[in-house]
Amino acid sequence: MSAPILRANDALLVGLTAVVLLAGCSSIQTGRAAPGQRLDPWENWNRKVFAFNEGLDEKVLKPVATIYSDVVPQGIRNGVGNFYGNVLDAWSAVNNVLQGKFAEGIDDVTRVGTNTLFGLFGIVDVASEMGLDHRYEDFGQTLGRWGVGAGAYLVLPVLGPSSLRDAAALPLDRAASPAVLINNGSTRTGLTALQIINTRASLLGATRVIDDISLDKYTFIRDAYLQRRRSLVFDGDVPEAPESEEPVAPPKQDAPATLDAAPAAAPSAGASAPK
Repeated sequence: MSAPILRANDALLVGLTAVVLLAGCSSIQTGRAAPGQRLDPWENWNRKVFAFNEGLDEKVLKPVATIYSDVVPQGIRNGVGNFYGNVLDAWSAVNNVLQGKFAEGIDDVTRVGTNTLFGLFGIVDVASEMGLDHRYEDFGQTLGRWGVGAGAYLVLPVLGPSSLRDAAALPLDRAASPAVLINNGSTRTGLTALQIINTRASLLGATRVIDDISLDKYTFIRDAYLQRRRSLVFDGDVPEAPESEEPVAPPKQDAPATLDAAPAAAPSAGASAPK
């Protein structure tokens, strides 16, 4: 990932930190639980999976990604990311059409055609130079666009933060991966491994920011993920949801709250950890 993109990631993380800190302060002052807490009825289990993922990342993924980043030139890493991004743009076009956003779908098709024909099958991002920006849409966003609530927050082994809605959409999203389109088992495994390592290498700088600024990394990532996904579903124009004045009990295990529903109040002063 290029330096400008890394700086954009860092800026996004800092911005999300400010949002989460403000939400935490508001929660303490009003006695209301933060949305992330209301949507995390399985927090104990999620934290165990999160700890497993952190250990796997610390012992395996991060060291391999660091070596990869040190050995492979930036230009080649950018090309690898562009190639996988080109395939994702094709899937994004499908989801934009399913959401009724036909103009955006046409833009995605144009991006894919331009980068495939003139960018060595997507290795060179010619489309961005022409002003056709990448606007990725996945099937989880499509479900959200059609009114499916996010459901309870969920941490998946290896894959990381998700929700019931996004986890249900994951098989279709994974089907858009280049590795799935190849029948050869060893080639498929190699492409998947390359995608994981290249993606992890591109996030080395961003994860350092999280480590430096978050008091509770689990809570920070959870709240940032939920807020970011909600923003993506509404294309940044998130509707205002009124706060209920009546305190309610925390969500039950068998009936988790949905992210896209209006938030309810909860009598937990200071329950939200600052991010």
